[in-house]
Amino acid sequence: MNRTAVLVVDDEKSLRDFVRRNLEIRGYQVFTAANGLEALAIFHNENIDLVILDLMMPHMDGLETIRRIRQNALVPIVILSALGQEEDKIQALNLGADDYLTKPFGVGELLARIQAVLRRAQWIGHKPVATNRLVTGELVIDLERHEALHNGILLELTPTEFTLLAYLVENAGKALPHHTLLQHVWGPEYGQETEYLRVYIGRLRQKIEADPANPQHLLTIRGIGYSFAN
Repeated sequence: MNRTAVLVVDDEKSLRDFVRRNLEIRGYQVFTAANGLEALAIFHNENIDLVILDLMMPHMDGLETIRRIRQNALVPIVILSALGQEEDKIQALNLGADDYLTKPFGVGELLARIQAVLRRAQWIGHKPVATNRLVTGELVIDLERHEALHNGILLELTPTEFTLLAYLVENAGKALPHHTLLQHVWGPEYGQETEYLRVYIGRLRQKIEADPANPQHLLTIRGIGYSFAN
């Protein structure tokens, strides 16, 4: 059985070694890089399943590395950074990061986040429904193929975007609280990361709304969460 391959990118060698050791003893195959340039070289030569990435690095920082990876890959990306402001998290999430941990962090928390993003990437945990297809207006969601079409055009969705959209459509007309969405889509380890939802709902609006600034389907329910309107 192939081991899950993780690429750990950080300019601090002691942290790279700390993460590498903790992952290797749990059966992961680990590659390490000191900056974005090294990371991209490894990423394009190895079959990487997950990237763990610092933001502040020499030669190529983490944000540019995310951009380069997201040009042609949907591999999960977890940020480990000393930058803990909400705007830093939103910027990374907007570029395509899947999760964000602020340094210092605990090993247990890191492992839980890794397992959560890998579950989403492997489409594990999606609740089955009576039909394999959800159809609402111009939007068609194929739950078996994990594909969504809008006006007949295949949408390019990350695993997290797909799971969030499918869950909203499955529960069309219901006001879904933030914590419900976070725990269903991201996992039971989550519940307070409302900025994740804000970013991902914004990305989905760009893909399915005629006017993302005035959404007709992906609605914000103030003080509660979000809802999908047919």
